[in-house]
Parts: sequence; C-alpha cells; structure tokens
Amino acid sequence: MDMNWFEDVLVLLEEGNMSRAAARRNITQPAFSRRIRSFEDWLGTEVLARKTNRVELTEALTSNEDEIRALMSRLRELRRKIAYYDPTRTELAIAAQHASVFSTFPDMALRAKTAFPGVRFRLRAGNLSDCVTLFLRGDTSMLLCYEAQNSAPLPFGPDLLRGRWGHDYLIPVIGGVLRYSVRDNRSIPDDTPAIIYPESSYFGEVLRRNARRFGTLEHCRNPVCETAFSSGIREMALKGLGVGWVPFSMVHQELESGELISLVHQFGQEPLDVAIYADRNEEMALSLLKFWAVDV
Repeated sequence: MDMNWFEDVLVLLEEGNMSRAAARRNITQPAFSRRIRSFEDWLGTEVLARKTNRVELTEALTSNEDEIRALMSRLRELRRKIAYYDPTRTELAIAAQHASVFSTFPDMALRAKTAFPGVRFRLRAGNLSDCVTLFLRGDTSMLLCYEAQNSAPLPFGPDLLRGRWGHDYLIPVIGGVLRYSVRDNRSIPDDTPAIIYPESSYFGEVLRRNARRFGTLEHCRNPVCETAFSSGIREMALKGLGVGWVPFSMVHQELESGELISLVHQFGQEPLDVAIYADRNEEMALSLLKFWAVDV
C-alpha cells in the first residue's frame, strides 16, 4: 500500500475529474491513472466506472469519502506519534469550540500542568458540529465546548463521560466610541450597529431561540458584520464597531478596565456550562476529565 494512493483518491474526489486531479498532483494524467489503478488492485475492486470518452466515480467511493479522510488523519497522527515518540510525554488531542480555546482552555492547561507535567495538548479548533464529528470519529480523545444551561447535554452514548469545568455567561458588550452613550445613561437605540452570529452557529442558535437583541440577523436592525468567531466579535466590539455577544470569561479584564461595557442590565445574559467530554476507555483523557471537572 502506498499512502500517495489515498492522497490521489482524495484529490480526485475533490476535483471529480482525472485531468484536474492529475494537474493538482503535478503528474501526467496517464501516470495518475496508473496510480488509481494500483489503488484498485490493492483494494480488490474498481472505484472508477470507465466508460467511452468519460470516467465516473463510483458510489462506493464517493459514499466513503469521510471514512477515507478519517483514515488518513489517523495514519498521519500515528506516523507523527511514532516519529516523535517520547516516553516522558503524553500528547492529548482535544476538539475545542473556537470560543473555549480563547476563554477557558488556557486556564485549564495551566492547571493540568501542575498534576500532569508530562502532558502535551493538541487542539483541533472548530465550530461545535465539526468538533463533535472529530470527537466521535476518534480523531481526538476529548471534546471541550459550551452548552446552554437551558438545553440538554449532547446526546452521546454511555461510553462517553461528561464533566463540567464551570459556568460562564454569554453577554452583550459595547466598546470604542459607542460606549460613551452608555456612560451617559442613555438607552441603546434599536439601530445601533451590531456584530452578529450566524443563526447556524451554536451561539447564534441560542441567541435566536431566546430573541436576544443584537444577537442574530432576526433580532438586529443594523448588522455590520456576521461571524461565528467570538474572539473576532470581541476585537470588533473593542474597536467600537458595534454591540457584540461574547462569553464573560473572554472579556472580564476589558470590563474591569472600562474598555468594554456590559449591556446585561438592558438585554440580559445567557447562562452557559463549559462542558468536557471524554471516552471512558481512554485512561489519560478520563484522568484529566476527573481532574478538571467540578462534577462528573
């Protein structure tokens, strides 16, 4: 088996065309075709339907694209672990929601180092749905995410254990020149600019469901930017671009300094849990979960 064959197949799946796939792999089309044929010989079945004047991908190949990508990811990780093996260190892969990477994980990592000095973390940041996929697929040993307190925990099976690092709040803040109107005790007009979440994002879903002003397009009259990244919303709010909803733990220092002003008294807040998930059968992940969690 040649690992290049899998890379060839993935490029072919992306391009859907032999010529374009060969060009991306920097080889001639005949050479690319021979490599695909070698892959088929190793597999014991054809993955291309070769017809007169055209070649089509079989459903057997296209329907297993996610499995091929997962396999390649695991093989690369295995190769890296073997190549850089260090018996004194343990590496733990964590799928982490973007916001938690900035707001809570640094404190978690510092605390973990006191009890597990040999542990090294590898974060796979993404939106919640992507992180869940990475975790369930086995690409990571743990999942770190936010969960609204009025929502049920993620519906995982009994082999996946949930713990809670702590509480947080999704709060509306305002900064830059816009904050002076708040200091003058004036109410925030409905047409105040806002940095909003896509409704398809997790925080966007929470804010839309509870009709929070300035949170999503449905409840905002003057959106100036839409993004799923809380860290980006924080920076734009600091510059005075608009009202933004962010986790309290991400902005507590700016609230203390006055660079940002909380609008909780006008628009409320969304209570959140910082949740950690681990596989019961992964010893290091389970140990860290029990170390980090205030309840399991």
